[in-house]
Amino acid sequence: MKRTIVLFFCSILWLISTQVGFADVIRIASGQSIQEAVDRALPGDTLRVSAGTYPQSGIVIRKPLVLIGEDYPVLDGEMKGNILVIAAENVTIQGFKIINTGKSNMDDSAAIKFFDSKNCVIKDNILENAFFGLHFSNSSGMTISGNQIHSDALREFEVGNGIHLWKCKDSFITNNQISGHRDGIYLEFVTNTEAAENLVQKNMRYGLHFMFSHDNSYIRNTFKNNGAGVAVMYTKNVMMKENRFEENWGSSAYGILLKDISDSEIVGNIFLKNTIGIYMEGSSRIEFTGNTFQQNGWALKLMASCDQNTFKANNFTQNTFDMSSNGSVVLNTITENYWDKYEGYDLNKDLIGDVPYRPINLYSVIVEKIPAAVMLWRSFMVTLLDRMEKILPTMTPDQMIDQSPKMKPYDFG
Repeated sequence: MKRTIVLFFCSILWLISTQVGFADVIRIASGQSIQEAVDRALPGDTLRVSAGTYPQSGIVIRKPLVLIGEDYPVLDGEMKGNILVIAAENVTIQGFKIINTGKSNMDDSAAIKFFDSKNCVIKDNILENAFFGLHFSNSSGMTISGNQIHSDALREFEVGNGIHLWKCKDSFITNNQISGHRDGIYLEFVTNTEAAENLVQKNMRYGLHFMFSHDNSYIRNTFKNNGAGVAVMYTKNVMMKENRFEENWGSSAYGILLKDISDSEIVGNIFLKNTIGIYMEGSSRIEFTGNTFQQNGWALKLMASCDQNTFKANNFTQNTFDMSSNGSVVLNTITENYWDKYEGYDLNKDLIGDVPYRPINLYSVIVEKIPAAVMLWRSFMVTLLDRMEKILPTMTPDQMIDQSPKMKPYDFG
């Protein structure tokens, strides 16, 4: 009886060791096939790839594996489709240089492509000359960290997005550097995801572009010198905190374009040297607090279709126009902001101006209706018109007024 029990437990231990325990390490040298190593590996194994160049593409992974590159081995796709294709759980790809994918909008060729995957890690890779850098669809629990993603494409149709997520959830995108792609980060039907501390610059269209992607947060990212800035659309419950939107210049370029966004917070961000800091259309119930608008053409363009938004305790300094609108009825709240153009007084010394401030001047109304009038900027006629409007306001929106303007700028640290 005792012998039977011992044999039973030995069998159980053997089964566990062969199926789930004691993962093996497989070493791959230059000249060997990564696909063959993947095929013979057991779930949970680690594949360590030695330095060198591996001219291989279409590598398919369908089991939990860890792939680690030593001294950044180069996976060269030789301009043939996808390089790594993954449809599995618990896969890690770390420490590779991946170059030269195919270029196809039909196939969305990518350096690393994930389908129907969960709890995967893509960390510390270098992706160059890829159509799409990292492409995810119908996946969850992805960690995308410390990757450098760059393309040298000359025209927008020659390249896809740096990081592209479609129908994904519960993911974390952090500390990546993305440049030269169509959109730096693109999210569609993505929920409960955080993007933090990424540097996204010099992309051809948008640094960040998302649609129908609810309950996400964007924290301490830098979006700089992208073709059209950042565009976010048709989404609710967004948190944008402590990001920098810089040097997005052009006739249709924005720090942020907000279209049909609702029930969101934009807190502690810096909008510096953009053609338009924020352009809002059809957006409601957004809290703007603790933001700095500095050296923009327009700090804020607030279309008449926006309502129930609150702008409180923000700094507006050195902007050509602080605000403009295309309507006469404004259904938003503007209060306790600092405006460097404010010329009022503070007799009771409570650091709040005793005279309300109207951030929309007559000239900005004229430029909104006749864009060519911007050529008259700083002329004596423009100064005279604005002075007259301050004395007898007739053309600027009556409700667009800050009743409690601050006398000194906020120190946001």
